[in-house]
Amino acid sequence: MVARPAGAIALLDGDDLSRWRRRDGQPAGWSLVDGVATVVARTGDIVSVDTFRDALIHVEFCEPDMPEATGQRKGNSGIFVQGRYEVQVLDSYGWKVPGKGDCGAIYNQHAPLVNACLPPLQWQAYDIFLRAARVDAEGKVLSNARLTVLLNGQVIHNNVEVLGPTGAAVDQRVGEPGPLLLQDHGNPVRFRNVWFLPLPLEGSEAYAPSDG
Repeated sequence: MVARPAGAIALLDGDDLSRWRRRDGQPAGWSLVDGVATVVARTGDIVSVDTFRDALIHVEFCEPDMPEATGQRKGNSGIFVQGRYEVQVLDSYGWKVPGKGDCGAIYNQHAPLVNACLPPLQWQAYDIFLRAARVDAEGKVLSNARLTVLLNGQVIHNNVEVLGPTGAAVDQRVGEPGPLLLQDHGNPVRFRNVWFLPLPLEGSEAYAPSDG
């Protein structure tokens, strides 16, 4: 389990789901045992109360062993960055050439560069760097969001442009802060140690003061 860096905000690291709600604002319906949240089918997606813009997001997940299932029925879930951009969660272990719907995909937009999945029942980790969309005062998009994604320490997306929200996004307001959403797709996927670290939107344009 990866330790949170200084300044990171813990979303799932304890014995309650107080920082999560369902899409309709009702309390989260997933089970939580020893800091591990498990999808309970038909209880709905869970959405973080906290929102963010540019950020590093860390999520650890564990796939169920479903040997009889195939394709999108095999350990399906998703991590929606800002509630808008889905990074797929699926048991895609062993696939030589993962596609736009496999684990690690930015759903239906970008396939992962490599298959970095571990077998089911092993804990895996996403580290997702988000550069949020930039908009002008009227809300016109000046530049789309960009994602760099590591799965189990391997780069699977290298600063890719996300061409707008993916399907099932919470909204289309890409210029505003958004939450993290963990998807209920009917399979008992487990999650733990979920946090995000806000990142500055831009750096200084000046030289640092001279020490001399």
